[in-house]
Order: sequence, then C-alpha cells, then structure tokens
Amino acid sequence: MASTDSWTHEIESPVAAARLFRAGVMDWHTLAPKLAPHIVASAHPVEGEGGIGSVRQFNFTSAMPFSLMKERLEFIDADKCECKSTLIEGGGIGTAIETTTSHIKVEPAANGGSVVKVESTYKLLPGVEVNDEITKAKESVTAIFKAAEAYLVANPDAYN
Repeated sequence: MASTDSWTHEIESPVAAARLFRAGVMDWHTLAPKLAPHIVASAHPVEGEGGIGSVRQFNFTSAMPFSLMKERLEFIDADKCECKSTLIEGGGIGTAIETTTSHIKVEPAANGGSVVKVESTYKLLPGVEVNDEITKAKESVTAIFKAAEAYLVANPDAYN
C-alpha cells in the first residue's frame, strides 16, 4: 500500500498578502486563462459560490500532461489568506495519484509584501514512483503566483 507523502514550498512576493491571495488563489480561475493562455485554455466554477465545498475546473492546453483538473475547496479563511483544496478529478488522479490536497497560506512580510506557503500532501497509487514531479509542481505553483504578482504590480488598483 502506498504511503502518504508531502512537500512544502515558499514564494516571496512584493505584493501584499490579501491582494495576492485574492488574485492568485480565489480568483485564479478568472485570471489564469488571461495570464497563462499557453497553459490554461479555460477555467470556471463547476459548483458553489467560492465557499467551502465549491468546485472549480481548469482546462489545460497540450503544454500540460493532463487535459483538466477539478479541485474542491475544503477550508477557507479569507481574512487570514488561507485555504485548503482537494484534487477530485484530472491532474493524475486515478492514473498516478490516489489523493492529493494543497494547503495555501499567504502571510504578510515585514517589507509590506508577502510570503506564499504551500504544503501539498499526496498518496500515490501502488507502484507509482515520484521522479521530477515534485520539482515540476513547485515550478508550477511559483509560476502561478509570479503571474498573479506581475499582473498586480502592473495593475495597482486591482484586487484592493
């Protein structure tokens, strides 16, 4: 039986925590197709209004090894810029991964910016081994927040 494993990652940003959380997490389904059209073809809410239990779907271009990903929001505290979601379809579920959850917290930094803290916990299917997938996952998470950061720096009135 496969064991549960995890990885963590931190990303520093000059953007305030609340703005980065809103853009890079809560509204990423709206921004991703605009900011990363070479990766995210489209994205939309599937169920719910953004609260606990809400599901959103991301549809990917051929740049990704899978065509879609659906995630369910398990926990949210918008005031603390923190959420936890579970991958429920696509993204390797059923082919390499049994379960995976991501916990994201965007904390204020002393310089007025923020630090994004990500912890991903996963359980691989029996016989599946992790090679460079963790490195790729960390690179993808960094790319998401850096794209949101670039958008927010260029649009200082957005997500205030």
